[in-house]
Order: sequence, then structure tokens, then C-alpha cells
Amino acid sequence: MDTGLIHIYCGEGKGKTTAAIGLAVRAAGCGMKVLFARFLKNEDSGELRILDAIPEIEVIHLDKSYGFYWTLKEEEKEAVRGMYRKLWRTILEKVKKESYSMLVMDEFMAAYRYGLIEQEEAIAFLRHKPGQLEVVLTGRDPSEEILEQADYVSDIRKIKHPFDGGVTARKGIEY
Repeated sequence: MDTGLIHIYCGEGKGKTTAAIGLAVRAAGCGMKVLFARFLKNEDSGELRILDAIPEIEVIHLDKSYGFYWTLKEEEKEAVRGMYRKLWRTILEKVKKESYSMLVMDEFMAAYRYGLIEQEEAIAFLRHKPGQLEVVLTGRDPSEEILEQADYVSDIRKIKHPFDGGVTARKGIEY
């Protein structure tokens, strides 16, 4: 692949992360090297365990999970900001030093929206990413600046979801 493109999976529906993982697995199955990073997600999930078992996929694991950003106290938010700025630096360093074919950043939109990564730096990265690097971003409500950079945008719309009826996330299905 000479030209890597930018994919966005967004919307209110279930399946954004699942679609990104499917694309990462497809790429790995074709011998491509994938870097997978997550923002604002729990580290205890079935997908991380299986992705770790695929040699072509490198998952960046975090030391701690915090839960929904909007539920955090201010001191927790500060800790989250520090952790995700460090993650962002790690992503940039790895992409610069190593030859990945694909970069998946799950829940990138929330990290961008909440200022957990430098917004101007994120847009500059998308504009000037390595030419062959395929970039996959997920999350709700992408900004216009991010949408402008994308080659693919898939809006996953919720029609019905069990959470609306009080069913919480189920292991193996939602996480």
C-alpha cells in the first residue's frame, strides 16, 4: 500500500470499536503491522486479550482505567489528562520510529473533545501522518476539523439499545 487513508467510525450506535478491531484483524491477517491504542476505555476487555495474541498487532496498555470522564472528580481528571498525554506521546514516537501499516486509536474523539490530547497537534498529525499509514479513529461527535481529514466516515446510528431499558454492559458482548 502506497497511500494510507484515514477512517472514522462515529455515531451513537454500538459497533464503532468492533468495526475498528475487525479492520485491525483483517490488516494483521494480511501481514500488516498494527498499533492499537485506546482512550477512555476499560483495560479489562475481551478484545484486548485476543488482540494481544496476534503477533502483528501491538496493543498499548495503560496502567489504570478511570471510567466515564464526565463522572470523574477534578483530581482524577488531571490524572487522566496526564496519562493520555503520555499515551499520545508514546503513539507519536512509535509511529515515527517503527514501520506500522495501521494505527487504531479507539475513542480518539472523546480524548480530542475533552482536551486529553493537544488538539492542534492531533490535527497536524492527521494532516502530516506518514504516507503509508492507515489511521482508524473511533468515537462520538467528531469535530469538523477531524472530519475534514478523513477519507472514510461511517456514522453508526443507534435505533435500539438494551442500555435504554436498563441492561448494563455485558462481558463478551459490550466489553
